[in-house]
Amino acid sequence: MQDAEAIHPTSEVTAGIGAAFDCETRVGPFRTTDRMVVTEWEEGRMIAIRHRGLITGTGRFTADADGASRTRFRWDEELRFPWWLGGAVGSAVAAPLLRQIWRGNLWRLRTLIEREPPGT
Repeated sequence: MQDAEAIHPTSEVTAGIGAAFDCETRVGPFRTTDRMVVTEWEEGRMIAIRHRGLITGTGRFTADADGASRTRFRWDEELRFPWWLGGAVGSAVAAPLLRQIWRGNLWRLRTLIEREPPGT
């Protein structure tokens, strides 16, 4: 994820529900620490998180079989900005830029996955 500069675990749990971490995030000149906790986990299929920092909300990654040799990967994110960053208006203004960043992140993930030999 190009916008993530560093990830620091903040809980004794390091995988699965309850794992928490701080993600140092940069979008252009803006920097923040995104505090997150895993709220749902299905090994190899789904992870959901709750954003608890400056920006709040939820996110979910899912991977589902799409035929014998394909996987459909989905990323859903719902973020809320604080009032002093424009609240719902600030969120709406930022949405196109965030969508562009996330599409780039997904493209880079796809490139990495498709470059790997089968079975790795």
